[in-house]
Amino acid sequence: MTYPDTDQALAARAERILARGGIPPTTVIAGIYAEPLELPEVHERIIGMSNELQAASFLPRGSRAAGTVARITMRRGGRELPLGTGFLVSPRLLMTNHHVLPDADFAQSCFVEFKAEVTIENVPDTIIRTDFVPDTFFVAHEPLDFALVAVAPVDGTVQPGDVFGWNRLSIHGGKSVIGELVNIVGHPSGRLKEIALRDNKLLVQLEDFLHYQTDTEPGNSGSPVFNDQWEVVALHHSGVPSTDAEGHILRKDGKVWQPSDGDDAVSWIANEGVRISSVLRHLASLPPDLEQRTLLAGMGPESGLGGQVLHEAAAAAPEGTAGNAALRGPQGSAEHVAPATITATSPGRTGLHGRPGAFGGRRSIVFLHGRSQQGKHPEALRREWTAGLNQGLTRAGMATVEPADVWYPYYGDRLAGLLGAETALSGVALLDETGVPSAAETAERFAAESPRNAQVYERLLLEAAVAAGMPEDAAVQEESVGALEGLDSVVGTFRRALGWLAAGSDVDEWTIAMVFRDVSRYLCDTGVRDAVLDTVLDTMPDTQELVLVTHSLGTVVGVDLLGRLPDGIDRVVLVTLGSPLGLDAVNGRLLAGEPHRPQKVNQWVNAWCPTDAVAIGCPLRDPRWGSLVQPAVTNAQGRAHNIAEYLAHTDVARPIGRALS
Repeated sequence: MTYPDTDQALAARAERILARGGIPPTTVIAGIYAEPLELPEVHERIIGMSNELQAASFLPRGSRAAGTVARITMRRGGRELPLGTGFLVSPRLLMTNHHVLPDADFAQSCFVEFKAEVTIENVPDTIIRTDFVPDTFFVAHEPLDFALVAVAPVDGTVQPGDVFGWNRLSIHGGKSVIGELVNIVGHPSGRLKEIALRDNKLLVQLEDFLHYQTDTEPGNSGSPVFNDQWEVVALHHSGVPSTDAEGHILRKDGKVWQPSDGDDAVSWIANEGVRISSVLRHLASLPPDLEQRTLLAGMGPESGLGGQVLHEAAAAAPEGTAGNAALRGPQGSAEHVAPATITATSPGRTGLHGRPGAFGGRRSIVFLHGRSQQGKHPEALRREWTAGLNQGLTRAGMATVEPADVWYPYYGDRLAGLLGAETALSGVALLDETGVPSAAETAERFAAESPRNAQVYERLLLEAAVAAGMPEDAAVQEESVGALEGLDSVVGTFRRALGWLAAGSDVDEWTIAMVFRDVSRYLCDTGVRDAVLDTVLDTMPDTQELVLVTHSLGTVVGVDLLGRLPDGIDRVVLVTLGSPLGLDAVNGRLLAGEPHRPQKVNQWVNAWCPTDAVAIGCPLRDPRWGSLVQPAVTNAQGRAHNIAEYLAHTDVARPIGRALS
């Protein structure tokens, strides 16, 4: 047996490889049908193919993962002494070993160094330093030998994860099996960053630890241990020495080791890492305060640490403040929010009017948001959008915009109420008695509970996945493969589509699943569509010229909205950002029933990021859309679908500025 693990472990691993796009489906089909195989052998064959064949994206994805890894150094008596390695697990949090950072006071005496590495020209890169801020967050646990600590913004302005990226940790199983290869990135002996790549076999899986065969040195403590899909499977923390029958550590010459011999004399048989799922389970058991829980929720939906945070934050926040204010800092609190005109037409928070007379009184700018905005304060959102736009306008050398001059229709709470509590979750997995559901499991649950929308939802995901490179006959392949008993759970529609989309983009499976789910509900449910449009129309200007800036689901709402504009508007500049309008399953279900040039639109800018899975149908190619300007932009790692990233590009901000001037 190539991978001497349990049948259940092999099945879970094979399923995760397929879901993460670890190997092309066509390769899977050919491998499975090459010879008659029993189900455990099928799973082994899938795992084996993922180890033997690597896509061209393997190395750049590894480089991206390595960018999250940093060297930890301490200050002592005017000297700087390298201690170990750490890696970002959220925009603000870094993980390392307890024996590297045992307590908050010690962390205060240390700093972290990113880009301590050589460039592709093989010369040292420019190291970027920042400090730890343990007063904001610090947790350490000696039995599992981990520490989690907040990191100060880079140059005092930008969160480290927004600069260097961060690792999305997962509490789910299926990330590794015995006999598989792992990869380690770290700073051995305090040197510049190095990688132990694919010559490292997983030997033993214990309840809380993994043993693997790899060449590491002191200083690699705190390094991430990756599988071949560049998911973190363990936190490296020590070597495993050879021992005699009485438990004495042995030297390389077979004699009993003595402390005076030094570590180099030890006969090491393996290295040991703490299982990431064990670390996450421990973090989930802690009773941190609300702000700390919100920081933990920032580790992503698959971490299982965000289930109740948004609801608790909303309950604890003062009336009228953002439910996730702890993530945003003091700027999101009530005392920093300017007075706003509220349109009271729907449950929850509602829209904001722009100041009368802005832009000469003849023009208005409207920001139209997408999904997952429930519980947030419209004023904080308006400021976030305006800040992104002003960054782009400044880069373009144009006048900036005051937030108070922007109209901000808000339908987040209304949409959440229409979809119900379960389907309104903002991409955060809720813990239940069965564990944390994956994105694919949640997608399948939604389809089962909403059969009227299931066909459109499935078509959306499959069409997007085909656009991302999945073979067009995927549905046929899935049906034939599913005929093998039990294999349908491995290559289910949603797992396959989400895996392809996530593997080929910089957007996680949860975001993809949730955006397309809400788009399908909007398109299929007339009551939902009409309620959203009516809510938006209650906060729309009636001036002659309109600049309508839309994002994500908001681009679909915006195109429908243009058929219902007030009579006073006769000219529209339309801006669509991160839009799914290019998918036939979307544009064929617009109110107009097909791709079309919306009424009164004389200029249309459709910006898209190639790593944004939601915009996979872009650029818009159907001639029925009419003439468009369609810049392809590069958004920051981990922020491919972020609205502020889109607005900060000059190709997006410049036409908006021109339309307003």
